[in-house]
Amino acid sequence: MFFRAWNTAIGDMGYALSRLEIDPDYSDSESSPVGDETDNPRSSSQNDLDHEVAQLTKMKSAPHKRLKRVVPRREEVTVSPVKMLAGREGNYSGRGRFSAADRCHMLNKYLPVKGPSIVDQLTTRAYVSQFSNDGSLFVAAFQGSHIKVYNAEMGWKLQKNIVAKSLRWTVTDTALSPDKRFLVYATMSPIVNIVNIGSAATESHANVTEIHEGLDFSSDDEVGYSFGIFSVKFSNDGRELVAGSSDDSIYVYDVEANKLSLRIQAHTSDVNSVCFADEASHLIYSGSDDNLCKVWDRRCLRSRGKPAGVLMGHLEGITFLDSRNDGRYFISNGKDQTIKLWDIRKMSSNATRTPAFRNYEWDYRWMDYPLRARNVKHPCDQSVATYKGHSVLRTLIRCYFSPEYSTGQKYIYTGSHDYCVYIYDLVSGAQVARLVHHKSTVRDCSWHPYYPTLVSSSFDGDIAKWEFPGNGENPIPMNNNNRRRRSHFE
Repeated sequence: MFFRAWNTAIGDMGYALSRLEIDPDYSDSESSPVGDETDNPRSSSQNDLDHEVAQLTKMKSAPHKRLKRVVPRREEVTVSPVKMLAGREGNYSGRGRFSAADRCHMLNKYLPVKGPSIVDQLTTRAYVSQFSNDGSLFVAAFQGSHIKVYNAEMGWKLQKNIVAKSLRWTVTDTALSPDKRFLVYATMSPIVNIVNIGSAATESHANVTEIHEGLDFSSDDEVGYSFGIFSVKFSNDGRELVAGSSDDSIYVYDVEANKLSLRIQAHTSDVNSVCFADEASHLIYSGSDDNLCKVWDRRCLRSRGKPAGVLMGHLEGITFLDSRNDGRYFISNGKDQTIKLWDIRKMSSNATRTPAFRNYEWDYRWMDYPLRARNVKHPCDQSVATYKGHSVLRTLIRCYFSPEYSTGQKYIYTGSHDYCVYIYDLVSGAQVARLVHHKSTVRDCSWHPYYPTLVSSSFDGDIAKWEFPGNGENPIPMNNNNRRRRSHFE
C-alpha cells in the first residue's frame, strides 16, 4: 500500500473506492460452501514438503503409532474417529487419554466449512477480523469508523461499539491486549488510539462517551500527519506495541512508559506488516512493498542498526506476515499472488530487491496481475514453500497459520480478492477448502483458537461465520483455567 497526502489520495482514489463494494454480476445461486477442485487451481507448493517444518507439523497432528498400525510394518495415514476413540478407551497409548497430537488428528477432520451465518452486516467495508487469544472475544473493524467487539461465548452479543477517533481513510489494524482489557486501533496517521474495552458502557464514542487515549508514534521533529500506520501488534506481555508504517519504518512503543522507545528505518518502501516472532518478543518480522521480509533482533539493534537477516523470494510487495510463534517460521502474503513459508535460518545478510527481468508496469490497487508474471520465479528465492490459488489485489489481504490447539498448525488460510477464503495444507500444498459466500474482496479472516469456527470479513460489509457441519449450536464455553488442560477430545 502506498501513502500520500490525504487530500491527494482521496482525489486519486475517488468515491468508488470509499463506498461499499459489491460485484453487480454476483449471483447467490453460484454460492457453495466449498469450491470444487475443478473450478480452482491447486496450490503449486512442493508436494510432500521435504523440510523440518513438515516433520514438525506431522508430529503435532499425527496419532499415536499404536493407533496407526494396521498390520505389522504397515501404518494408516489417516485413522478414523471410531478407531481413535476405541484406542483411547483401550488405553493403547498408555496415557489413558488423547495426546495433543491425537487431539489435533481428530479435530483436523472437522474443518469450518459449513454456512456461513451472518454475525453482522454494515453498509461499509469490513477491514479486520480478529479473535482474542482465548477465543472469547471477536473484533471487527469497518471503514466507516466503527469497531465492534462481540462476546463469542455469549451468543455473539455486542460487547463494545467503538466509534474511531481521527479516522483517516479507514481503520487499518486493531490489536487486543493479552489480558483483553484494552484494544488499540490504527489509521492513516501516526496516532494509535487505545480504548478500555472492559468498561461497562457498550457505546464508546471517542472523547464523547469515553476517552480514547492517543499514543503518538511520531518524533518531535515531525509535523502533522506525516505517515500512516498499516500494522500494529501487542507484545506477549502487553507492555509494548510494534507498528509498521508508510514512512518505511518500524516503531516500538512502550505502553507502560507511554513513550516511543524505538524507531527503525527498516525498508525502502511502505512497511505493510510487522509481528513478533515468539513470546519472548526479542525478534521482529517485517514485510514491505520493497518485496523483502526482514528479521530484526532487538538485543543487538542499537549496536548494529541493521537487520539480523533478509529473506528474498517475493516478486511484488508483501501485504501480511504471520508467525508460527516459534521464533523460526513465518508466512507472508504477497502481491505476486502467492503465500510463502519461511525459515529464518535461511536468511542472508543482504538482498537484491527486484529481479532484472521485471519489465512491466503494474499497480495492484486497480490492475489485474499480469499473465506474463504468473509463472515467473525469483532467481534467489529463499522460501521453503510457495502456495498459489488465491488472489491478492486492491488491499492488504491477510493470511495465517491455523490454530495450534485444534490443528497443530497443519493449515494455512487466507482471504482473497475473488471473494473467497482459501485453506491450504501446509505440507502438501493442496487446496483443501474454498469458502464461497461474499460478494466482494475478503480482506481478513480469523480461525477460533479452539473450536472449528472461522469468521471472514469482506468489502461487501458482511462478517460471516463458518463452522463444522454439525447441529449449528455453539459449544459450551470452557472455563479459562481448564481450557488448555482438558477438552471434549481428550
